[in-house]
Amino acid sequence: MKEIDKNNKSFEAIKHVDEDGVEFWYARELQAVLDYKEWRKFEGVIKKAEISCKNSGIDSFDHFVGIDKMVQIGSGAERKQQDYKLSRYACYLIAQNGDSRKKVIALAQTYFAVQTRKQEITEKEYSMLTEDEKRFYQRNLTRKGNYSLNQTAKKAGVKNFDRFHNSGYKGLYNGETADDIAKRKGLRYREDILDNMGSTELIANLFRISQTEEKLKKDNVDTEKEACNTHNKIGKIVRNAIKQAGRYYA
Repeated sequence: MKEIDKNNKSFEAIKHVDEDGVEFWYARELQAVLDYKEWRKFEGVIKKAEISCKNSGIDSFDHFVGIDKMVQIGSGAERKQQDYKLSRYACYLIAQNGDSRKKVIALAQTYFAVQTRKQEITEKEYSMLTEDEKRFYQRNLTRKGNYSLNQTAKKAGVKNFDRFHNSGYKGLYNGETADDIAKRKGLRYREDILDNMGSTELIANLFRISQTEEKLKKDNVDTEKEACNTHNKIGKIVRNAIKQAGRYYA
């Protein structure tokens, strides 16, 4: 039991959280915890995990992000080192494809499977949550949705992300930008508008986010202008659907 707790703490200790609140792990750090001495062998496990991800019909780019980091090699010199930013699901697949003879691999499989399940929630469980709990849950989903949308938008040629996101807000909020929404809500400077929405409004934004991402992929959008236009159109579509249901936010 102590060994399980020790390894669970190790997995938590190497967890990182980005500016959007999305958690991730660096492959090099995970390699050490999973007791792989050679990067070459561990990268082979990563490649198998990527294939498993693709075979499940999931975009592996959302879970396995290749990066290069500069590391010191002595005397102040540096060299480029390959690494990956991994989602929790990617770590789970790596554990599934790891050396089953290693006890720590079995522990990793259990840890990431259990933690991934904790991220999920059934419709019945959701209905029993308080409004604050629903808001917190939907806010977590929108963070993840925005992160995924940003990756897709980047592939589509977007460089000015403020312009891109405001295009979506303008569509959903009848021409209002993020700053306009913040002012209307009476928020302080740099206070996140998504942190100040109810669960229903967050759901509307999550729908805008997810549908925009799907549209960018489906239409193979490859310019920033087209991506912004797409985001704006989806925002308007969601707004019209909400108005037909007798509710809107601006």
